Amino acid sequence: MQPAGKYIVIVGVIIFVVGLLVWFAGDKLNWFGNLPGDVKVEKKNVRVYFPITTMLLLSALLSLLLWVFRKFF
Repeated sequence: MQPAGKYIVIVGVIIFVVGLLVWFAGDKLNWFGNLPGDVKVEKKNVRVYFPITTMLLLSALLSLLLWVFRKFF
């Protein structure tokens, strides 16, 4: 159970750091979710939002972070 506890603590620290980032820099992150390529459809009674570019960017960033994590741990 020791490795599981270690991973839970690491995930908790990552969530804490991301929370602090959003809390202190939230007003500076307005571009996130409004990138070119994010599809927004707004009609009278319907709003549809597909953040395609944002999700690709987030996926690439998380893949890079996981690769670095696996390389050094």
